[in-house]
Amino acid sequence: MTERDKENVKKEANSYLKWSGLAFQLLGGMGVFGFLGYKLDQYLELKFPAFMLTFGFLAFGAVMYQVYKAVKNQ
Repeated sequence: MTERDKENVKKEANSYLKWSGLAFQLLGGMGVFGFLGYKLDQYLELKFPAFMLTFGFLAFGAVMYQVYKAVKNQ
């Protein structure tokens, strides 16, 4: 394997890790903030999951902004 081939493999691996990391941030962020919203809804005894939805959408928006920055800088 030549040096150029090694560099290409390394770039592909870095790209894979970068995008999979963003996917885990999306899932983790929405999960954590959705859970916090759920607990807040339970604490306030709300019948409609207002905080769970709000926190979930905010987390989704934050991660989409990170994806936008990553795509823009690539």
